[in-house]
Amino acid sequence: MSFHIIIDGYNLIRQSCTLAAFDQKDLQLGREVLLDKLAAYKKIKHHKITVVFDAANVLSFLQQRDYIKGIEIKFSRQGELADAVIKRMAAREAERALVVTSDRDIVNFVESHGAATISSSEFEQKITMAEYFALTGAYMDDEEETGWKPTTKKKGPGKRLSKKDRKSRIKIRKL
Repeated sequence: MSFHIIIDGYNLIRQSCTLAAFDQKDLQLGREVLLDKLAAYKKIKHHKITVVFDAANVLSFLQQRDYIKGIEIKFSRQGELADAVIKRMAAREAERALVVTSDRDIVNFVESHGAATISSSEFEQKITMAEYFALTGAYMDDEEETGWKPTTKKKGPGKRLSKKDRKSRIKIRKL
């Protein structure tokens, strides 16, 4: 199942130590470094990725939507927050969406509409691991984690995660 990763751009940049350093030098440089990392990640994982930025501090002649290196970039309209754009997209995509943000307001709204969430720092770790495995030629074996292991130990329904949590965990594992 393919899913759509919706990223709160400035939240991810400012939660990351490396990206925040570029952002402090130049706002545009921070966005470009993020997009380079996401493009490399997209080559490995092939998920649909959209990054949403606030329109503040953006030149007015820039388009509200653009594609760079296969990554969709959206800027909110003047006077509108990126949070509103993310919420609208997540509500439309519902279960197909995985939202990357550390903003609790967005997380609560998105999860109430059936989308999964992952924190910005956790997603950055996933990107870094994917880049590492791509560079070293190593292979992340997801089958080991999810494969059946013979055992006589019984787990009852009381230890099973809710359906929503299981779906969310599956999406995050595919990152």
